[in-house]
Amino acid sequence: MKRKAQPQGATPKPAKKKSKTSLSDEEVKKRFRKGLFDKDELNKYTRGYADSTPYKHSVIHQLIDDKLLRAVRDEIKDNVSFTPKETDIYKIHQSGDLANLDGLDDAALSKLPSLLALRDAMYSQSFRDYVAHITGCGPLSGRKTDMAINVYTPGCYLLCHDDVIGSRKVSYILYLTDPDLPWKPEWGGALRLFPVREIKGGNGQVAKTPEPDVAKVIPPAWNQLSFFAVQPGESFHDVEEVYRAATKTQLEKEGGRVRMAISGWFHIPQAGEDGYEAGAEARQMKNSGLMQLQGNPAQYDKPQPSPIAVGKPLGSQFSKDDLDFLLGYMAPTYLTPDTLDGVREHFEENSSIDLAGLLNNKFAEKLREFITTLDRTPAAEDSDEIEEGPWGVARPPHKHRYLYLQAKNMPPDSPDARTAAAEKQKRKQQQKSPLTELLEDFFPSRSFGRWLQNATGCVIDSFDFVARRFRRGRDYTLATSYEGKPRLELTFGITPTRGWGDEGEDEDEDEEDDDEEDEVEPAAKANGKSNGKGKGKAKAEPPKKNSKKTPPQEDDEDKKEAEDYGGQEVYMAGDDDAANDDAAIYKAGGDDDDNILFFQAAAWNKLSLVLRDSGALKFVKYVSQSAPGDRWDISGVFDVEEDSDDDEDEEEQQQQATGVLDDTEEEWNGFPSSSDSESD
Repeated sequence: MKRKAQPQGATPKPAKKKSKTSLSDEEVKKRFRKGLFDKDELNKYTRGYADSTPYKHSVIHQLIDDKLLRAVRDEIKDNVSFTPKETDIYKIHQSGDLANLDGLDDAALSKLPSLLALRDAMYSQSFRDYVAHITGCGPLSGRKTDMAINVYTPGCYLLCHDDVIGSRKVSYILYLTDPDLPWKPEWGGALRLFPVREIKGGNGQVAKTPEPDVAKVIPPAWNQLSFFAVQPGESFHDVEEVYRAATKTQLEKEGGRVRMAISGWFHIPQAGEDGYEAGAEARQMKNSGLMQLQGNPAQYDKPQPSPIAVGKPLGSQFSKDDLDFLLGYMAPTYLTPDTLDGVREHFEENSSIDLAGLLNNKFAEKLREFITTLDRTPAAEDSDEIEEGPWGVARPPHKHRYLYLQAKNMPPDSPDARTAAAEKQKRKQQQKSPLTELLEDFFPSRSFGRWLQNATGCVIDSFDFVARRFRRGRDYTLATSYEGKPRLELTFGITPTRGWGDEGEDEDEDEEDDDEEDEVEPAAKANGKSNGKGKGKAKAEPPKKNSKKTPPQEDDEDKKEAEDYGGQEVYMAGDDDAANDDAAIYKAGGDDDDNILFFQAAAWNKLSLVLRDSGALKFVKYVSQSAPGDRWDISGVFDVEEDSDDDEDEEEQQQQATGVLDDTEEEWNGFPSSSDSESD
């Protein structure tokens, strides 16, 4: 993990690096709580560690001499600077690596004597042996120190992970919260441990995968140490969001809810240390990778992709049945030839586009009423309880977590879905919710497929849709890369609440003019660079992010300030630097966000289309508990033909030759460009 901040007054390039101080047992014990090293205390913690669940861990209260730790906290507040960082997995304020303290000059070190004393005590032989005895993990390195100060303020968090990197052996957190203002559990910021499910496959191998719900919650407390052995596929944990206060006044009374902690790792012995084994680190990394892959745990991920092949080519010519079907859902303006030409031209130039107000007013109103009702009903927190109903819970949490509905659609060429008219009739016969209609009828239809091909110039081979609900204070997706030929990805925002930072482009329908044509001009503009590649090329790039807007601030000064609530969908350029453990960093104390390719906040009735290239990272930011509601969308993935330079596919050529169009007797060429059709 790259850490850029250094203590204030530190010399960036010291002339000479000092060696660590070797402490006697008596000197070490003076820096810890009296009685900690007594045999009875050690045995008590060892027994507690062995009996702990969901995996072995320990919590020691009042670890350090109170006077020393208070001095450490004061030094940090006065002399250490922090860099705010955001990635797909965390939002924190982070110091430099405290291992670099040895490289500071005398002037800088003179400002941090207590911090240096603490660091040396934590990595002393006496305390390393103490931790090794409790955990049974074997010898630990005193030479390789790895610790930093992390500050979580309201809105900060760290999502699920297992800490398995390199030579790490034991992970720990030492809390430096306000010693005179006890931390309250309802403020959040707890260390939370996830249980792991073991699944035995047919070949006898056992796959391990973390469950989506936490099993152990350890709230912060002054001078409290939490630690556990780092275990591949086992030691999954997160840091709960530090929750925002209701008002500024309340926040001030509560000391700002500042969760300060020193966190780090003990490593396996290094060359020249007792217990060192040549090649041990390489073997540990290899074994860690094998353990994480054993039993192919990815096969138990939810939801699993379920692409449906298009079958015979869709073509681009609309029939009257297509028109009748699409008008039941879409704003008429998006069906005009001029609009479609403009959308396609922009998409081919930029490889992405946002289209606001895709649904007509009548269907959008019905959908909004339905989603709003669901949004006002908090979802159950227990995943087993949720999955008794129609929704599933995405897992494992070190990849993603959200509620989902998968389309129960049939291949477009099946007897029940052969024509748009059949789709419409099926919809009438089945009393479906408007969300299910979109998921199972509208988006998978051949009619929408034809519209999409006209709008993007892509030739669709298959599709896969899922509806998603990202719950406040719980859900997200972490960055994943994609390897393969460019594919078309769709996100249709159906978040009914406002205040997510996307206002200004798509207002509520009741504030719009009935003539929807006016909304298409701004809606069809994407903020990004052109890659100059055109359709179907191998290096298609989405554009850069939309301009960031903040929700309107409250008039009352005592109200909470406008905040970033998360929920943004972000595409990023892949990082080729294998040494960078934080490949998905997109904010690090400045405006260094050039690697963001596409950025879309949660929105209502907005369609985003992106031609995603191999290697591009994608994630949905964690949704804060203080967000105005849950984030809702429908996500779709389309495999497309790589070579789509021909204007007409084989089906269209056959139609031109025979004069016959699929599923209809007459071709429809769209509304005239100056459409005055009445909107729904």
